Amino acid sequence: MGAPLLAGCRGAQSMLDPAGPSASAIAVVWWWMLGVALVVLVGVVTAWFLSMRPRAAMDPARARRVERRFLIGGGLLLPTVSVTALLIFGSPAGFHQLPLPGGQAAALRVEAIGHQWWWEIRYSNGRSVRNELRLPAGRPVDVHTKSGDVIHSFWVPALGGKLDAVPGRTLVVRLQGDRLGTYRGQCAEFCGVGHAHMTMTATVMEPAAFDAWLQDGINENINATGTQ
Repeated sequence: MGAPLLAGCRGAQSMLDPAGPSASAIAVVWWWMLGVALVVLVGVVTAWFLSMRPRAAMDPARARRVERRFLIGGGLLLPTVSVTALLIFGSPAGFHQLPLPGGQAAALRVEAIGHQWWWEIRYSNGRSVRNELRLPAGRPVDVHTKSGDVIHSFWVPALGGKLDAVPGRTLVVRLQGDRLGTYRGQCAEFCGVGHAHMTMTATVMEPAAFDAWLQDGINENINATGTQ
């Protein structure tokens, strides 16, 4: 019974089927939020059923005490504790998205430029591809997002969080793919009539295969220009 209900949690564009550390951190926060939300829902429904039971009328003094408990507990303590716990637990997940120095491998720099309605992906060696992001497995990739026209949003759910591509600005999000495969990316910001079709593929490759693919891009540039 549970498997069919969770079938939508897997797939090439599911944030709940992570293929790297950034997406895994987001998925963990999401599952915890879902669990806590269910506990709160059960608690509220239970309290509602209990409140509907017939009972003797309360005197005014006791009624004020009950109202005060609900006001302080439900209106102040519960939201404060919930929001504080969410910030403490969820904020570290955001660190995975930041281009912080350090780590076992140097980050690969990639530019993702949004156009109506396609993605231009540029690599540091000058190779440029359309609607296709390739990255080596196990290596962080800093995606520098830009826009050539309107606001877009760069997002590959299985690899990490989303980031807007804003005209005139460059924003950076760090992705990493640890599981080989091809995943789907999507512009997550409505950007015009072609928005729904502004997709891309993100392929996590063996490092050696990625290096060979990137080198092929250099060879193509050399052949195109006729220089050595």
